[in-house]
Amino acid sequence: MTAELKLGINVGYWQRHPEDQTETVLAAERCGYDAVFTAEAYGSDAFTPLTWYAARTSRIRLGTAVAQMSARTPVATAMHALTLDALSGGRLILGIGASGPQVVEGWYGQPFPKPLARTREYLDIVRQVWRREAPVTSDGPHYPLPLPGGAGLGKPLKSIVHPVRPEIPVYLGAEGPKNVALAAEATQGWLPLFVDPSQIEPVFGASLVGRRDGFEIAATVTTIVTDDLPAALEFAKIPLAFYIGGMGARGRNFHLDMIGRLGYAEQAGRVQELFLEGRRAEAIRAVPDELADSISLLGPIGRVKERLALWRDSPVTTVLIAGVKDEPTLRAIKDLVDG
Repeated sequence: MTAELKLGINVGYWQRHPEDQTETVLAAERCGYDAVFTAEAYGSDAFTPLTWYAARTSRIRLGTAVAQMSARTPVATAMHALTLDALSGGRLILGIGASGPQVVEGWYGQPFPKPLARTREYLDIVRQVWRREAPVTSDGPHYPLPLPGGAGLGKPLKSIVHPVRPEIPVYLGAEGPKNVALAAEATQGWLPLFVDPSQIEPVFGASLVGRRDGFEIAATVTTIVTDDLPAALEFAKIPLAFYIGGMGARGRNFHLDMIGRLGYAEQAGRVQELFLEGRRAEAIRAVPDELADSISLLGPIGRVKERLALWRDSPVTTVLIAGVKDEPTLRAIKDLVDG
């Protein structure tokens, strides 16, 4: 295994109850992991836990995978980012994403259409804030600054804080080919979810052609180290069934579309059907074993080593381990990569 493949952890978002994963983050830092990423859905936010971990660490990089654009105006996100980047000594990676129409319109009360155009405007504004070259303005239709109408008193402003870096790395969470192409064109990295390393080139190669030098691909990978492979497969199917079935509408689900591009369109449709009918246990069982296995790292440590070779040979630059919390297992996986 070459040293070119980096390791990070993705601690995700809270599910049902608050969860402080400081010990896991500290263990990852001790083991030499490159980064820790947090996430958000419609509960805990991405920035607060990351700030908590930043205050307790000194080296590990700090990423959001992802901060939902509709949760904050571009300027608000830029303020969060420059503040955390300064407090952590320049360790932030800002991962952003458009989310989906159910969350954007049902949770944030914001319009979802034209996510590509919105992302371009968003990126332009956050970078204007960090660079401080001039007062921030935007004539785009999604985030106009100053706001037309209203009290009529808005004026262009420049951040009163000088960021520690005028360019904070931005990664884009993307699943569709056009979104991935935008990540390659306009950001420093791509945050894929549910991706088979052997299919990145066949499925996304054309989208990644325009990526710049140093472009990072940091893939979140469910990881379960155990001698009980069937149990690991069953557990790995749970988030797949939830995202295929519940994180999107019947006629518009980007996760379902992504699984279809991997060659499982018919099976994914069945999973969604069962999930929406409330038959969740059946939906989980309907997820193909080979799908869950191809996008995960499952089984005994020797098998994990074999599967890691697929990631090493892919365009992925960082594997974000998701699901491992104990230091011995984190260290064992790191030894596989370093050995």
